[in-house]
Amino acid sequence: MRHSLFLRLRPVIPVALTLGLLVSTIRPALAAASQAKPNILFIFADDLSHEMIHTMGNDRIITPNLDRLAESGMAFTHAYNMGSWSGAVCVASRTMLNTGRYIWHAHAVSNGKVLEQERQAGRFWSEQLKQAGYRTYMTGKWHVSVDAAKAFDVARHIRPGMPKQTPDGYNRPHPGQPDPWDPADPKFGGFWEGGKHWSEIVADDAIDYLQDARERQSPFFMYIAFNAPHDPRQSPQEFVDLYPPETMPVPADFLAKYPYEDDIGCGPGLRDEKLAPFPRTRYAVQVHRQEYHAITTHMDLQVGRILAALQASGKADNTWIFFTADHGLAVGHHGLMGKQNQYDDSVRVPFFVVGPGVPKGKRLDAAVYLQDIMPTTLELAGVAKPGHVEFQSVLPFVRGQRVESFYPAVYGGYLKLQRMVT
Repeated sequence: MRHSLFLRLRPVIPVALTLGLLVSTIRPALAAASQAKPNILFIFADDLSHEMIHTMGNDRIITPNLDRLAESGMAFTHAYNMGSWSGAVCVASRTMLNTGRYIWHAHAVSNGKVLEQERQAGRFWSEQLKQAGYRTYMTGKWHVSVDAAKAFDVARHIRPGMPKQTPDGYNRPHPGQPDPWDPADPKFGGFWEGGKHWSEIVADDAIDYLQDARERQSPFFMYIAFNAPHDPRQSPQEFVDLYPPETMPVPADFLAKYPYEDDIGCGPGLRDEKLAPFPRTRYAVQVHRQEYHAITTHMDLQVGRILAALQASGKADNTWIFFTADHGLAVGHHGLMGKQNQYDDSVRVPFFVVGPGVPKGKRLDAAVYLQDIMPTTLELAGVAKPGHVEFQSVLPFVRGQRVESFYPAVYGGYLKLQRMVT
């Protein structure tokens, strides 16, 4: 291109040469600036409670890769989701995350048309990072009212909130009766739809993305979103066998019936609550927790594959890793099965940060929201915090500049029925 410019502007050779030198100087400078920015690997679980990681206190579960991730950086032990304006808590959590807005402000822009306008205006998480020079990738669960294929440079296997309904997986099991459901049998569809478990496909895509990023100079932002361990909680037989039902602890706060279930909108008509029979039995809770643990351990293996691929890519030393979940899950706590409540097991999630200079094995109990990840990544990318972003970067905690929460209290809400301030 410079050669043709030189030929056309032969009478002004000094100017052409100057322009050529300027361009040749700017390009490496821009490339160097891009290379200086850290890569961002965001790994997102679905329905994963804070209590579902071995190293965080669950002696029964097997999660060696998530354990390693937690011990390789900082774990925020009191990370929360702010709640939901609908029974689809996933939608609210993910809309807050991608817009940076608190629950009711996110609700105000959650309509598909309005949210698309937000994306086009560059106010979406991925769009902010694109503008900062990042190549953006996405795979897995989306559940936001914007086309992920438009929001990211590369998007594959964009999944809905959950697999297609699996009727045999509801209202079960009943003591003394055959269980119509088998979490390891592909004939039931669900996570097996398409011939390969969805969690394995997410890891496959992430590995491909890392191979692609290896060949590029621009920094990357990868949004790697598992549907697991959301129901239908399916996994290969060898994972199910790790957790015989009779060995599964029943939560200490187990109830056969939650006394205020209708008052809080968590009665028998709610989809999540239909998964186990009414009244609850200890046996049913043990079986559901068996399947919850099994699919989590299977997901953990896929996380390990992704981390190994990151190491092999040569990009690990300049990559920040964030791991969290959109919210937790009751699975037998308080007589409840779902996440449409404000109890700790449903609103509190794991939250790990790993990156250059992050203290290893450090635990911090300052209250944060999982959506704080969004402004944290913007700060890492050198993006000034936009005015509409209400959540806070956690980098002051990571850098040892702060130990107390930015938030005077933790707020949570569900529909018009529940409020929490703690």
